[in-house]
Amino acid sequence: MFGLFKKALEKTKKAIQTVVGTEKKEKIPREIIEEALLEADMDYELVEKVIEKLPEEVSKEKLKKELSWIFDTPNNEIVIDDKPYVFLIIGVNGAGKTTTIAKLAYKFKNEGKSVILGAADTFRAAAIEQLTKWAEILDIPIVKTKQGHDPAAITYDTIASAKAKGIDVALIDTAGRLHNKINLQNELKKIVNVAKKAYPNAPHKIILIIDGTQGSSAINQAKVFKEIIGVDGVIITKLDGTAKGGSVFTIADELRLPILYIGVGEKPENLIKFNKEEFIEGILDGLYGE
Repeated sequence: MFGLFKKALEKTKKAIQTVVGTEKKEKIPREIIEEALLEADMDYELVEKVIEKLPEEVSKEKLKKELSWIFDTPNNEIVIDDKPYVFLIIGVNGAGKTTTIAKLAYKFKNEGKSVILGAADTFRAAAIEQLTKWAEILDIPIVKTKQGHDPAAITYDTIASAKAKGIDVALIDTAGRLHNKINLQNELKKIVNVAKKAYPNAPHKIILIIDGTQGSSAINQAKVFKEIIGVDGVIITKLDGTAKGGSVFTIADELRLPILYIGVGEKPENLIKFNKEEFIEGILDGLYGE
């Protein structure tokens, strides 16, 4: 597992090493740490908060302690304690929602749970096709309709089907266009209300997918979704394809939400549970050498 975290942070580590070099170090000057964290796309104000508490020369253990408080967020355990347990997956188009849904489906199926998919991103025909393809690959049922149809109706039908068939987990995709916030707001609120009509406890978890390659710029998008319907947790995708791994600190600090998983590739199994200790250790390896 730690190997996958290392893979996810490889590009970030190289970015850090352009500032600090690759040799092993006992201590690093405070201003060099500041420059390295900014290079890894940690937000400037957060870097300043970390740096102000540090001595002029900083040991690995001292910095580890200062980075750890940033992840003082709610527990990131997901306990499937209802049936059907409904996940509403939200995020902007292109963030990797559909692939992440497939990864979650693969994970739950491997844990012995039955899964159903709901293709409620009816804005993009490609989203319906992509999710249908994953349903075929993973051999799980899907509820879908044509492009342009009511996403709330798909949500209702997915939950109703899960109830009727005794399915454990329902994963529902949604559209994520942000160019018109009012439309998005109305659509998502309607989906949540209709989900509750289908099953009063639904949705159990609203999960926001954030594109790791966008770094700190994804924060404003995340705040819009959080404001519209609330968010229970975050999954960060494409972290292995970016040097902006430091933005994960910013995401945790700004949103105060649990980071559930990170995506480190395109395959269904390329989803790993977020572990703050391993993540911080990966960043520190870039700074102090291994």
